[in-house]
Amino acid sequence: MDIHKAFHMKGGVGDNSYSKNSSFQKGVANKVKHVTTEAIQQVFITKKPKSLVESASRAIQQPPPEFRIYLNDLHTNDFNTILQGLPDLYKEFNRGTKQQPPLYIAACPGTFYGLLFPDHSLHFVYSSNSLHWLSMVPRGIYDEEGRSMNGKSVYISERSPPALIHGGRMVLVMLGRKASDHAHCANSFLWELLYQSLAHLVAQGEVEDEKLESYEVHFYAPSKEELEDEVRKEGSFRMEMVEMFEMMRADVSGSYGTVVAKAVRCVQESMLGHHFGEGILDKLFHHYASLIDQESAKCDVKSTTALLLLTKL
Repeated sequence: MDIHKAFHMKGGVGDNSYSKNSSFQKGVANKVKHVTTEAIQQVFITKKPKSLVESASRAIQQPPPEFRIYLNDLHTNDFNTILQGLPDLYKEFNRGTKQQPPLYIAACPGTFYGLLFPDHSLHFVYSSNSLHWLSMVPRGIYDEEGRSMNGKSVYISERSPPALIHGGRMVLVMLGRKASDHAHCANSFLWELLYQSLAHLVAQGEVEDEKLESYEVHFYAPSKEELEDEVRKEGSFRMEMVEMFEMMRADVSGSYGTVVAKAVRCVQESMLGHHFGEGILDKLFHHYASLIDQESAKCDVKSTTALLLLTKL
């Protein structure tokens, strides 16, 4: 399976779309917004300290700085829905009498595992809820005949970006784990229930057992120690902050399982549909929602998010 072609969020603005079922991601982004804002401010102050001081002390009229923002995702993701919202964003940005700096926003599709931007062209990089998705399942979980050694489950638990300038900053937000064991309930809860839902369809004769055992979720939740070790080994960044925090369960009216199942579906639908066929998806996620309601009533499982703030050396 070519992940770069098969994996994408559910596009559009429909009931199962990513835009309608990404409140968790929005909540995480809002929770770390103060870190993101301060990091941007520090980059700007570092690069233009003199002009800022002069502007503040002498009220010199200078042309405002230009801001260029590049939106990146895989080619197969729905950029159209985002770009259609830009007119409203520009209108909100320019509201009021105060002159705002020129703002330019462009889409730059492609994988961050390759080159996306010219060298030394970015002052700030922000990645949220993305880096825990892998471009491929690690070869180490397959045996010599190419069979997955992760049977009875669908989840197992280089170089620095040359585009970032010296002193540039990165804020990285991704799902992580507090427990060392990948099979710990908090890490594998949703994936185990997804497996059980697929196994239910196997038992009903709607999915082949071989199809289930050959499916892998391209996901990895790193621990704090693993993140710190990777930054040290890479050697091009100074770690300003690394934190792990839990998000409280959102208050929802109706079925909590349905809300979570939709959130998982809008991310996993492209992969599941490609592997099993789209005909099973409604039944799969209906059963999945039911299992989530049953199991979440027994225990309160909170997801863990990792936050890193790095400065390019």
